[in-house]
Amino acid sequence: MNSPLSRYRTGDDDLDQAIFDLLDSIAPSDRELIFEMIVSAIRLGLEDVDRGDLKLVAAAVKELRYSFQVFAPYSESKKCTIFGSARIKSGDPAYACAHHFAEAIAAAGWMVITGAGPGIMQAGHEGAGVDNSFGVNIMLPFEADANPVITGDPKLINFRYFFTRKVMFMKESHGYVLLPGGFGTMDETFELLTLIQTGKTPPAPVVLLDPPGGTYWQHWRRFIEAELRDGGLISQDDLCLVKLTDSVDEAVEEVCRFYRTYHSMRFVGSRLILRLEREIGDDELESLNSEFSDIVESGRIERVDVTDVEVRDGDEVDKHRIAFRFDRHALARLRRLIDALNDHVD
Repeated sequence: MNSPLSRYRTGDDDLDQAIFDLLDSIAPSDRELIFEMIVSAIRLGLEDVDRGDLKLVAAAVKELRYSFQVFAPYSESKKCTIFGSARIKSGDPAYACAHHFAEAIAAAGWMVITGAGPGIMQAGHEGAGVDNSFGVNIMLPFEADANPVITGDPKLINFRYFFTRKVMFMKESHGYVLLPGGFGTMDETFELLTLIQTGKTPPAPVVLLDPPGGTYWQHWRRFIEAELRDGGLISQDDLCLVKLTDSVDEAVEEVCRFYRTYHSMRFVGSRLILRLEREIGDDELESLNSEFSDIVESGRIERVDVTDVEVRDGDEVDKHRIAFRFDRHALARLRRLIDALNDHVD
């Protein structure tokens, strides 16, 4: 064989060689991953998988591929997802609140992502303007069309499956603002918090935004505290993963503040690398080590240079860095560390 790309094989040497030959002819980047995807497709065909399951996999891969293509030109732009009810009408205080938030966050240099439907989603697109908007529409039997603001725009993506749509929400968003909504909004709220709490998606600002004087999220918070926190089902620190407010200005500040110092994170070997917008001084570093030693498995939080792996991947090589052996469990405490970095005043 021309290449020992992967141990993941079809089980047929001649077939594996044919895949290698195909890859030689098109010379894609990340050959090993392309090889494994082709092998998976072939094995599905050889294993007598139900046709309905094959259609699901094929559609999901096509939806994700197209979505990656749509978002790719905007990879350097920060994006905030706005969730909320499709049933809220223009003139409702929550509709106006979503419109004003989207307008303000766009003025701060962000783009917005919504589910592309009516209600809060349309308000978000109206506020941000179509040039600053993405729509990730779910095709439902009773509501298949996107709102008129985003219809016809190349940044509108139509999804057949909720799960692929959710992948793109989480993959592309740098912040989340949730307004009142029904079952769908509750689903998005709890899934988002679960993914952040378990480390399956990077830390990000999450704002629960009511219109002025609204009580929707206050009632939600009371339930969370009484039944989840007081029942020992979540920790007190987990509540730091969200901010409740009825002020658009506070919501915008919360989203933007999260990236004041913190930029992004990545695990390299056994260490968590935090990429930062500024250098961390000695006194601040000592303070971090003192306050957050409980989430460091061994050693200390240290300033580090860009790693060879990050250089190879061209991954934010110009940013300042700190690193430590994170216990991979206390994600809420990691959020508090990020807040401490962002709140530092020289």
